[in-house]
Amino acid sequence: MKKYILMHKNLSVAELELDEVTGTILAVGEVYEKEHVPVGIPVKKGRIDRASLSEWWKGRAIPASRMGIQHALTELHISSTQMLLEKCLGLSLSDQYWVCPEESGVTWSQVNFFENTFSDDVGNILFGQSTTSNPMSLMSPDNTSDGWLKKKWKIIDGKRCLIKGGSGATQQEPYNEVLASKIMERLGIPHVSYTLLTENDYPYSVCEDFITTETELISAWHLMQTQKKPNHISIYQHYVNCCKEKGISNIEDALDRMIVLDYLIANEDRHLNNFGVVRNANTLDYIGPAPIFDSGTAMWFDKPTTMVGETNRLVCKPFKTTHEEQLKLVQSFDWLSMEKLNGIEEEFRKLVRGSLFIDEARCDALCKALSKRKKALEQIMNTQRKIYAANDCQNDVTENIAYSGSGGYKTGEM
Repeated sequence: MKKYILMHKNLSVAELELDEVTGTILAVGEVYEKEHVPVGIPVKKGRIDRASLSEWWKGRAIPASRMGIQHALTELHISSTQMLLEKCLGLSLSDQYWVCPEESGVTWSQVNFFENTFSDDVGNILFGQSTTSNPMSLMSPDNTSDGWLKKKWKIIDGKRCLIKGGSGATQQEPYNEVLASKIMERLGIPHVSYTLLTENDYPYSVCEDFITTETELISAWHLMQTQKKPNHISIYQHYVNCCKEKGISNIEDALDRMIVLDYLIANEDRHLNNFGVVRNANTLDYIGPAPIFDSGTAMWFDKPTTMVGETNRLVCKPFKTTHEEQLKLVQSFDWLSMEKLNGIEEEFRKLVRGSLFIDEARCDALCKALSKRKKALEQIMNTQRKIYAANDCQNDVTENIAYSGSGGYKTGEM
């Protein structure tokens, strides 16, 4: 058993005890800063809910589903990804939380990954590469990276950048990330910009960290734990309510754009942990919706070429089970100009040209499918706009009737 202090930057939040063998939380002691307890973790009568905090801590670790993780753990001589957490003090490049060994005197400025360099050893091993460091350093933000694709953090020209690979026979996810980035750039959607990197013929997507020393990402999942969801409220509405309770008034606009993007690229994995909001880590004020990121599991990435474009087996998340149903949640299409996407298919074709994994037949199928999604979206958008216009017209008629029936004055007027 080891004693730690859960820290939020320089603030001591609560006392912790970690198991030396498993890295799990054994006990939670005194709470020093209730307001700085991680979002969504209940605090009742001055005590943190240990089960919830344990889940939060476990969720910071690399998931067991990560490609090649068992080989990496063997190379690192570590029994579990939970133990990797303790080796880097739980530090991340997504927020400002960490654990400080009790009475160690370690400070945030000495260890945080936003301002200090970090080891490439873990990242290299996760990518199946050898490391020459002796001894090997486990002080890395790679220990707290999520997702199942292989990925690593690297400092490039002084910027913290995430490099992420693809999967399967097509290695398509990096191309999809760049495609999504290009679509959002054209449509003016706030997003994380992705570029393509090729190493040893394999494609990787590269993006800069959008979180700084002053901010942190709060996932939709954790934000939704701040309120109990009534049974009659949908997941969509519950998320909107939670955001508005935190002072984020424009959340529907952000969700409109995310849902439209995910329809266009047939995204299958927009789960509650890869979108959310950003808050100020010092004041705890909520800044607004996070820019859209992590859009690689799209465009029939894991389907054979003959199935590209089919919609019967498409998976949709997080609010509905089909993209068509989810698109009905969009409040307004007024911001969407489809002509801005003219030629996006050929831009995608140029992007994948030269890939060893995507042949011409698959490229043709992908471009055709993207074109078909654009046309379908335009039809749906035009239909919805007609419905909105009809509803507005009906509202105007109702108001005129009310106005006439009250002798020229609406209710409440004098």
